[in-house]
Amino acid sequence: MTRKLLFSATLAVAFLGTACNNAASKIKSDSSESSATPATDRTSQNTQAANQNQQSITTTVDPNAKLPKFSFTKESHDFGTIEEGTIAKYDFEFTNEGEAPLIISSASGSCGCTVPQWPREPIAPGETGKIHVEFNSNGRTGNQSKTVTLNANTVPNKRILRISALVNPKPKTEQEQQG
Repeated sequence: MTRKLLFSATLAVAFLGTACNNAASKIKSDSSESSATPATDRTSQNTQAANQNQQSITTTVDPNAKLPKFSFTKESHDFGTIEEGTIAKYDFEFTNEGEAPLIISSASGSCGCTVPQWPREPIAPGETGKIHVEFNSNGRTGNQSKTVTLNANTVPNKRILRISALVNPKPKTEQEQQG
């Protein structure tokens, strides 16, 4: 039995090795026939294009530009142990430590149980604001970790806030215990 298995495995390896070599040689011959540009020239062209793209990305943000900047008191909050069904609330406070008005274009929770509210008006340099987050623990027991993703006119333009809780299940009613 083991000899048959060993023989089959050896044949499979030999077959795969031959198939890969044939495929590799076919790719090499097909690419040399289909293009007059040698591979090294194509690689050089791709590298040049990537460098040009990187330069345009780098130059789009002026290092001397006056930009807004988030500065949060806390970027994560642990509600601790709560009972299932509790709507836990927390306000993440921040200051715009930049030199331009800070505009939050959107804020979204990682699931429907996490709902953020954010200021819709620009936050002037030096001013403060808050992101109000409500976590509905109904139907969510055990350790919970959720995120709120903010999109703003900052660099980088995304900021992630985190909340967590240990949710104890609701006690069962008499009907649930009998049922």
